[in-house]
Formats: sequence, C-alpha cells, structure tokens
Amino acid sequence: MARIQQRRDLTRERIVMTAARLLTEEGPAAVTTRRVAQEAGLQPPALYRFFPDKDALLDAAVEHVFAEHVARKRAAAPSGDPVADLRAGWDTQIGFGLAHPHVFSLLLARPRDTPAQAEGLRMLAELVHRIAVAGRLKVSEERAVNLIHAAGIGTVHTLLTLPPDKQDPRLADAAFDAVARAILTDGTAPSEDPAAVIAAFRALLPDLPTLSKAEAALLDEWLRR
Repeated sequence: MARIQQRRDLTRERIVMTAARLLTEEGPAAVTTRRVAQEAGLQPPALYRFFPDKDALLDAAVEHVFAEHVARKRAAAPSGDPVADLRAGWDTQIGFGLAHPHVFSLLLARPRDTPAQAEGLRMLAELVHRIAVAGRLKVSEERAVNLIHAAGIGTVHTLLTLPPDKQDPRLADAAFDAVARAILTDGTAPSEDPAAVIAAFRALLPDLPTLSKAEAALLDEWLRR
C-alpha cells in the first residue's frame, strides 16, 4: 500500500511540475489536460484521477511555482537589520511577480488562502514584528503588513500592464520608499516617536511574564487604540 501511494505521489508531482513549466513558459492556454498528460507521459484518463478539470490543474501549478518561491525566501538567512531584510524581500517579491506574469495574474484572478500564500504572509508578519521590536515601526504591525502587501501587488500589477515604452524602471523603488516613509521611523536607531514606542511595546507584550493573557489582551487593546 505504501508503494502504491508513493507511486501516486510521484505521478501527481510529475503532472504538477509539467503543468507549472507550461504555465510559466507559455501561459494558461498551454495548460490543457491533454497536453499535460502527453508531456507527463500519461494517457489523458489517468490525469483525471488526480485533477477533475483544467482549473484544478492550474491551481496546483500556481501553488507549486509560488511555494518554491516562498521556500527560497524562507531559506534566506536574515541579517541583523530587519529594515534591510524588508527591502531585500520587497525586491525579491517584485522580481518574482515580473518574472512570472502568468502565475501572478492567476494569483490575483483566483484569490484563495493557499498554504504558500499563507506562509508568505506569515513571513512578512514575522519580518514586520522584528522591525517593531527594533523600535523602527511607527504604525501597528497589522497596518504595516497590509500596506506592504497591497503596495507590492499594486506595483507588480502596474508594471505588468504598462506598455513597454511607458514602464518606469524606478517605480518599484519609489513605491518601497513611499511605504517605508509611511510605516518606518527616521534613522537607524530606535525612535522616541510615541507611535514607534507603542508599536515596539505591543510587539514585546507576549514576552512579558508578569501579565496574564487577559491582562495582556486588555493592554494590547489600549495600545492599539
């Protein structure tokens, strides 16, 4: 039974990798069940044992490509400067979207909370938390994550939809600078800005041993207000 399941897993992986390659290289129109089955070395009926239709196959292909991207970001060693890591992560994310326009478009057109998307947002939240602990954040962590996420999506979408002669190669840098001004304190040292102090205090609340969960939740609510 274990060997049968292993063969099924390997076959499914081969199908998904074939679909992901076709999607990346040629776009969604190339990901037909017949062509994927043929290039994966299967008969079309065999493919339907794993995916009921083209939509399910496309979903799996998009998740595969994005999951590989997220795994590479997770494997990157953080530096001692969380703001620098945020900039590096921004550049990586923008680069991925521009290099994979078909995947990016499908992620927007078919939004869902997939494991890879959830992991990507979790990584962003962890990085923003590091910035808050360092005293460099002047808005709430939740607001910072949402601003960064929205700006990244908007930047890639804009660059992909502009005609080549209208594209601004510095747009992504300008967008990051605008987000940084909105969420970060000035300078590299912890700020005396009350908003930054509050953000840092909220980030450290879970580590305060003398507060009960109820007390910590109440204090967090006051600080958030």
